[in-house]
Amino acid sequence: MTPDFDSQPTLVGPCVTLRPLVAADFEALHAAASDPLIWEQHPQPERWQRDVFRTAFFEGAVASGSAFVVLDNASGAIIGSTRYYDWQPQERSIAVGFTFLARAWWGGPTNQEVKQLLLDHAWHWADTVWFHIGVQNLRSRRALEKLGGRFSHVEERSSGGALVSTAFYCIDAPAGRR
Repeated sequence: MTPDFDSQPTLVGPCVTLRPLVAADFEALHAAASDPLIWEQHPQPERWQRDVFRTAFFEGAVASGSAFVVLDNASGAIIGSTRYYDWQPQERSIAVGFTFLARAWWGGPTNQEVKQLLLDHAWHWADTVWFHIGVQNLRSRRALEKLGGRFSHVEERSSGGALVSTAFYCIDAPAGRR
């Protein structure tokens, strides 16, 4: 029997820490998310707006019990968010997503470190980690391919009450971890 997935540990890397998201994080997380360019390729490009961010992202993230804030270790500032979802114990698979970083942390090692922390933790329970990315979100798709994500297929999924063409990518656990 597969034990329950530990969906919200604190994960510490050299440059960032992922810690459980709490309701008191709203102001700092919204400040990191309030740049319209972060969301321009997202299926909900208005997510930078305070009320949209609260209802379309933050409230669900807190309620999920599996969301994190991304903290910059040097400054302690909240610079983004990510989460686990869709744990399938029979298939030993989980999804990672809802990830965003403030633009000052784009293009460097931060996204890779965030994803690697999540993957390393997931491999204790899962054999496959899925990533669901809007087909039009080329920036995120390229970033995931750089991490070794393998394109699987496109499927229509609900996002913000609308069906969105979603690219499915996966990364399998390293041979020694399965």
